[in-house]
Amino acid sequence: MGARSTKPDPPGAGRNQLRIGGGVWRSRVLPFPDAPGLRPTPDRVRQTLFNWLGQTLHGMTCLDAFAGSGALGFEAASRGAERVVMCEANGVVARALTGSAALLAADQCNIVPCSVFEWLRACTLRFDVVFCDPPFSENLHASFLAALTPYLVENALVYVESAQPLELLVASMSGYEVAKSSKAGSVYFGLLRLNSAG
Repeated sequence: MGARSTKPDPPGAGRNQLRIGGGVWRSRVLPFPDAPGLRPTPDRVRQTLFNWLGQTLHGMTCLDAFAGSGALGFEAASRGAERVVMCEANGVVARALTGSAALLAADQCNIVPCSVFEWLRACTLRFDVVFCDPPFSENLHASFLAALTPYLVENALVYVESAQPLELLVASMSGYEVAKSSKAGSVYFGLLRLNSAG
């Protein structure tokens, strides 16, 4: 891991800014660009997620499949993940992620400027935790979860945000079950795990 920057951030996270909630970069503020379908995971939802995950991800390998603002990937790295792959197909957004990684000296974060589907075809890693928060309009959940299965370690957890209840999402496909779930506004979110019968 690289050295941690100690430069102060401007007070308050405003529009097109996100604040890291915990770990070594707690309260750091990062900018992100406007992009279609980009919805940074709200602070309250991230707090719930990392409560579920146990606050620390020390030694884990994580995939932020549709990285967007980087809210989930950088939060995971801040909380001790050993390696975080952040895939982002939008070139402008990917460059912003690269800039944020440089700002944090986040050597454990690998920014991949292409579709996660393309990247997985050559992937040799297996993941402990995966974040799946694609643009809802693109209906990518089922195809991504199916493609992801071979790359998960035993007892891996997959975080999902969806416009429909997660129980309905997994009912339409085989292999996964809902471990935790909640709702914030119109967004359903939770943790999936591989079903032992899947």
